[in-house]
Amino acid sequence: MPDKFIAFQHAIESYEIPEIFNFPFYYEPSPIAKIAAFQLQDYLTHQQDWKHNFGFDPDDESLAIGKMFGVLVVKKPNEEIGFLAAFSGKLADSNHHQYFVPPVFDMLAEDGFFKQEEAVLNALNTKIKEIELDNDFLDALDELKQLKMQANDEIFAGRDQVKQAQKRRKAIRTEASKILLSEEYETLMEGQREESLRMQYFQRVLEKEWLDKITVKEKELEPRQELIARLKSERKERSQQLQDQLFDQYKFLNANQKWKSLKQIFKEELKLPIPAAAGECAAPKLLHYAFKYGLHPIALAEFWWGRPPKSEVRRHGEFYPACRSKCEPILGHMLQGLQVEENPMLKNPAEGKQLDIIYEDDALMVINKPAEFLSVPGKHISDSVQKRITALHPDAVLVHRLDQSTSGIILVAKTKVAHTQLQAQFIKRTVTKRYIALLNGIVSSKQGLIDLPIRVDLDNRPRQMVCYQYGKPAKTKFEVIEIINGQTRISFFPITGRTHQLRVHAAHPSGLGTPIVGDDLYGQKSNRLHLHAAYLEFTHPNSKERVSFQVESPF
Repeated sequence: MPDKFIAFQHAIESYEIPEIFNFPFYYEPSPIAKIAAFQLQDYLTHQQDWKHNFGFDPDDESLAIGKMFGVLVVKKPNEEIGFLAAFSGKLADSNHHQYFVPPVFDMLAEDGFFKQEEAVLNALNTKIKEIELDNDFLDALDELKQLKMQANDEIFAGRDQVKQAQKRRKAIRTEASKILLSEEYETLMEGQREESLRMQYFQRVLEKEWLDKITVKEKELEPRQELIARLKSERKERSQQLQDQLFDQYKFLNANQKWKSLKQIFKEELKLPIPAAAGECAAPKLLHYAFKYGLHPIALAEFWWGRPPKSEVRRHGEFYPACRSKCEPILGHMLQGLQVEENPMLKNPAEGKQLDIIYEDDALMVINKPAEFLSVPGKHISDSVQKRITALHPDAVLVHRLDQSTSGIILVAKTKVAHTQLQAQFIKRTVTKRYIALLNGIVSSKQGLIDLPIRVDLDNRPRQMVCYQYGKPAKTKFEVIEIINGQTRISFFPITGRTHQLRVHAAHPSGLGTPIVGDDLYGQKSNRLHLHAAYLEFTHPNSKERVSFQVESPF
C-alpha cells in the first residue's frame, strides 16, 4: 500500500461523498475536500519537519514565497477514504517530504541525469564568464572600441572636408564663369579636378589605414571570440537536449492506466510549446500518485498558502482552480476514464433570464443586464445581449461591454452614426460611469485613486494580473458609501476600461486588498458577483444634450 495515504483525523461519516469528480478548472470545493484541506493547513501551521518562509515571520529575512497546495480525497480498494497532499514546484529546496506525494519526475535527484547535465551547463557558464570577464580580453575589447571611435571621428572629419571643398570649388566656378574667358575657365576646372582627385585619394588612404588597424585588433580577439561562440553553441545544444530528455521523463498515468509524456501531450498532440514547470503543479502530482497506486480520486481542492506574489491576486488560505496553460492539457489526458463533472463554463448562464430595456429611442437603447449574462457571444455560448438585441434590431451594436458576472447598464446604438458618436465619447472618456460594489472586508480610506496597470494572466486566462512592465494603464476612483457587518459598500468610477479592472483593483494588495463579494476569480464564490453598473451619463447623439440613466443595485 502507498505510504502517502493520509487518514482523516475526524469522523467523516456525516459528510456526503461525491460520486463524480469535480471539474478542476472551475469548482466550489466539496465539504469532504475542505475537511482534507483544513487538516493539511493545520499541519502546515504546526509542522516542524522542514522550514520554508511563507512570509508569516517578520523576523525571517530569507525570501518569502507563498505556494499552492492541493489535496485529493481518495478511496482505497478496501473502501477506506482518506486523502493525498501535494505542493506545487519544490518546497524547502526539496521535492520530497514525508507528508506529501513525490513529484512525477524528480529532476533534483543528485544521481539523476538532470543534476549531472546541469553541472556541465554550469561549468560551461562559468567558463564563458571567465573568458568574457578576463581583464586582458576586456582591455582588448575596449581598445578595439576606442580604435573604432577614433577611426569613425577621423573618417567622418575627412569626408566632411571633402564635401566642404566641393562646395568651395563650386562657388569658385560660379563666380569664375562670370569673369573668366573660356580658356582660363578650363584651366581652373582642370586644377579643381586634380584637387578633387587628390583629396579623394587621401581619404581612401585614410580609411584603408584605419580599416587595417581595426582588422589587426579584431584578429587578436578572434581566437577568444570564436571560443566563446563555440562554448555558447555547445551550451545551447546541450540545454535543448536536456530539455527534450526532461520532457520525455515527465510521464503521466491516467484513470485508464495509459501513459503520456509532456512531449506527447503538448508538442505532438496540441502542437504547442511546453510551458516552463509543466507537470510540477499539485493536481498532476496527486492524480498520478493515485492512479499509480490504485486509489480512486473523489474530490480535488487547491489553496494558496502564504504571502501572495506581487502581480497575481492570491489570498492566504483561499481555494483556487488548477492553472490553465500547464494543467489543462495534462489533466485532459489524466482524467480520461474518470467520471468528471461537466464543464460549467459550457452551460448557458443566461438561460431563463430576460433583458430589461429601460430606455429606447430612434438612436439608442439602454439595457439593464442581469448578472451572469454575456455581453457578446463567447467561444462556446452564443446567447448574449448582442445576440438578443440583434434579433430585435439587426443593425444594433453594443457601444461597450460588461463582464459576464457584472450586472447593470449597457448602452446600445441602433444606427451606425449613433454608434460612431457614442463610441467616440467612450474613447475620449467624456462618459461618466459609476459602479456599486460590496467588498468582503473593510476599506480604511474614504476615497482615493487606484493606479495599477493590468494585463491578462497567460497561465490562467481569463484572470488578469498587475504588471508594470507589460500591463495597460488602469485607473479607478473610489468613494466608500458605508460599512456594514464587516463589509464595505463602495462606488467605483473607472477612468479606464480594462478587463476585470474593478475586480483586480479591489482585490489586489496594492489596490484595496479587499475582493468583491462573490468574486469567483479573485475572492470567494457566492450567489453572485456583487458588482453593478449603476449609472451612465453621456451626450445624446441626436439632441447633443447630456443624458443620464440610473439603475439601483440589486444587492
